[in-house]
Amino acid sequence: MANRDTDRSTSLRLTRERETWVRRVWDAIDESRLGELNRMMASIASPTGEERQLAQAMVDTMNAYGIKSFYQPMDDTQGNAIGRISGTGQGADLMLYAPLDTAFSVSEEEECPWIGDRFPPDMTTNAYMQDGNVIGMGAENPKGYAACVVAAAQAIKAAGVPMKGSLLVGLGAGGMPTNRRPSAKKFNAGQGAGCAFMLEQGVRPDFAVIAKPGWAVAWEEVGLCWFKVIVRGDLNYTGVRHVVRGRNPIVHAAKVIGLLEPWFAEYTEKNTSGLVAPQGSINAIQAGWTYKPAFVPAACHFFVDLRVSPRVSPVEAKRQFGDAIERIVKTDPTLSLEWEMILSIPGSFTDPNNWIVQSCTRAWEFVENQKHKPRTGTSGATDANILRAAGIPTARLGMPRRQNANEPQRSVFSMETSNMASMKQLTKCLVYAVIDTCTRERQEVCSPPS
Repeated sequence: MANRDTDRSTSLRLTRERETWVRRVWDAIDESRLGELNRMMASIASPTGEERQLAQAMVDTMNAYGIKSFYQPMDDTQGNAIGRISGTGQGADLMLYAPLDTAFSVSEEEECPWIGDRFPPDMTTNAYMQDGNVIGMGAENPKGYAACVVAAAQAIKAAGVPMKGSLLVGLGAGGMPTNRRPSAKKFNAGQGAGCAFMLEQGVRPDFAVIAKPGWAVAWEEVGLCWFKVIVRGDLNYTGVRHVVRGRNPIVHAAKVIGLLEPWFAEYTEKNTSGLVAPQGSINAIQAGWTYKPAFVPAACHFFVDLRVSPRVSPVEAKRQFGDAIERIVKTDPTLSLEWEMILSIPGSFTDPNNWIVQSCTRAWEFVENQKHKPRTGTSGATDANILRAAGIPTARLGMPRRQNANEPQRSVFSMETSNMASMKQLTKCLVYAVIDTCTRERQEVCSPPS
């Protein structure tokens, strides 16, 4: 068996001809053009549900590069950008995928003060380049990744690589984990809506690579469940609270939240496996009248985001959450609450021995010239869950982060700074995976390992 595995591994190394193609395409990757593409994208607002302008701009860009492309509308304001470089039909089709929408809009009325008293200076649609970085709204995630996808396809097209399988470029709307925004017309604008629509409408490959954060190849990721918890109390008034006794649901909700927070760590420990360490968090709360806080409300609502391992179903996660709530209620008989699951997206995985995972791993090792080490302890969810749920083997790969060596991790959450040198590294990996996959006969890449 060891000899057979060694023989297969040797046969999958790039032939001299394929390596020549890879290096020729790499030479066609223009870092400054890649940065300018990213800057252009970050200068076009594309909050979830309003991606049309950016998607159409990407269609125009890809067509200008010679990549046959079209805009796929979902409604008046939302749609996908699709590109295709056709092969001979003898090979497997590969999709390079990235979403287009940003998690935040450019409306202060919608986002402030929760994003801050005002927008951070890097959250601008007047994107700019500085010290090798592109800075602007969503410049890194998702637009830096989408730019890498397009740049890889453009370089392959420019180099004229003879391909047996077709390369698809999928730039999807509605990739962010959000339900209907206040200004949106439809409820299901996010949670992978564009990706699902794309696949439903016949844009379907044999394999996919999704470009999203993480400088390592990933073959699985968490899903997510959202819960709404309603803590009940009694309508009351500050002026008589010492006379008319009642339960303040905000105070009681604080008790519940205080006990849920340590439970999240228990949940993570119990459900950590493979590449994932699913996290939980309480990220939204509603109670009372901001314009008349003299009155105690009768209810306080808060919302929980609970990430779900690919090996745990949403129903099982729901049971675990329910058990935690039941234990909390038992600690205080005065608590009155109810809860419900309001969103469930299962986690997903692709066999790590699948062709596309192995191809991306070889790509990473070829670019980095070192042994690939998987990234563990992750808790981020992407449209890879939509692709895998549709039966498409999918690998995830991001770009390396440039950071101060004295800082082990980012001190502030941001998706607005994209490093051009890092983008080029990812683009080189994507190029390798495309040439490795699309220049072979379909039987070679779609057959299971012997």
